[in-house]
Amino acid sequence: MEKKKRAEVGKEGLNSAPPTYREHMELNTIKDAFDRVAKKQKLSCSKTQEVIDEVGQEIEQAMAKMQSTDNGSGWDLKSVLLELKAKLNEMAPMNQLEVSQRELNVGLVKYAKILEKCFNPDISKAYRNVDSDVHIVNQIIASHFYRQGLFDLGDCFVSEANEPDATALKSPFLEMYGILEAMRSRNLEPALNWASKQSERLLQNGSSLELKLHQLQFVETLQKGSQNEALKYARTYLAPFASVHKVEIQKLMACLLWAGRLDQSPYAEFLSPTHWERLAEELTQQFCSLLGQSYESPLSVAIAAGIQGLPTLLKLASVMAAKQQEWQAMKQLPVPVDLGREFQFHSIFVCPVLREQGSDENPPMLMPCGHVLSKQSIVKLSKSSTRPFKCPYCPLEATVGQCRQLHF
Repeated sequence: MEKKKRAEVGKEGLNSAPPTYREHMELNTIKDAFDRVAKKQKLSCSKTQEVIDEVGQEIEQAMAKMQSTDNGSGWDLKSVLLELKAKLNEMAPMNQLEVSQRELNVGLVKYAKILEKCFNPDISKAYRNVDSDVHIVNQIIASHFYRQGLFDLGDCFVSEANEPDATALKSPFLEMYGILEAMRSRNLEPALNWASKQSERLLQNGSSLELKLHQLQFVETLQKGSQNEALKYARTYLAPFASVHKVEIQKLMACLLWAGRLDQSPYAEFLSPTHWERLAEELTQQFCSLLGQSYESPLSVAIAAGIQGLPTLLKLASVMAAKQQEWQAMKQLPVPVDLGREFQFHSIFVCPVLREQGSDENPPMLMPCGHVLSKQSIVKLSKSSTRPFKCPYCPLEATVGQCRQLHF
């Protein structure tokens, strides 16, 4: 039944063209329509300004004639006004503006229809009815605000959502943003103090962040021209790293010969502003890691992934609705939802026998020979777990009891 549904969806052309190609064509259509509207808007604006200038010029000429009547020029006020009225009627400014405005309105209407066609305004069809814990959702939102540095907004949300426990991450992220702000001012002291306190945990993470911070501080000291201060700093803070990072320390010691003129030395690369940017990013990553948090906001990742998968889900919902079939009750979608590699956080197992993706009901199983099949494959090969079976990829035999579930 599942394969039949997949075939039916395939016939509808859900994936008849690569998503990137379809998206590219849709965006080109939208861009062309937008360019046409923008061009008409510029023409309309230009025409409007031209008409206004002409009307203004006629009025100014009439006013000049009216002022000249005081000097006995012989102009009659009534005749001046009648002449102005005649010229304005002849110009018909409203008719001119109406034509250009009508063309612009036609373009805007067409553009709105193209947008509505390409961007489905009703995304509720792709929504799956699932029970969600409001408390957890509120904590995720509050955490997102704090990790983005939006502390006032986070406090406001926590207060209105009545989630006082959600403020737990505020204090650590306040500290992190304080360190980053100091780094933007070329002040490494807060970062060095934090790295020193977390030295052992950073090493356990395989990070050399503390050394890199000391390297940057050493270079800053040396660039100010204080060779003795830089040497003293190296003996105090860089020496403990010499046994593991000998090459890096040697390069830094060679920089002592170029005190005050490091920008003219073979080691000028140490002065690149990118070192500060990369170090700030690495500090953020390590700070989040030691907090047990991901570097990227989970809320941002979830929304970005949803945006990528939304067009496929909307198309699927439309096709299934036309066939009067319910897709939300399916345990597995009949079509793949392609997401970028940045959204792939876990390995995916596909059984080489059934060629189906593993699931909680059909997990990967490790056989004694080292090969891996899905649970359903092993059950079929063993005749419903009643007899030993031969591995499809080697001559060894196994029983169901010898197989162990794998967890990715």
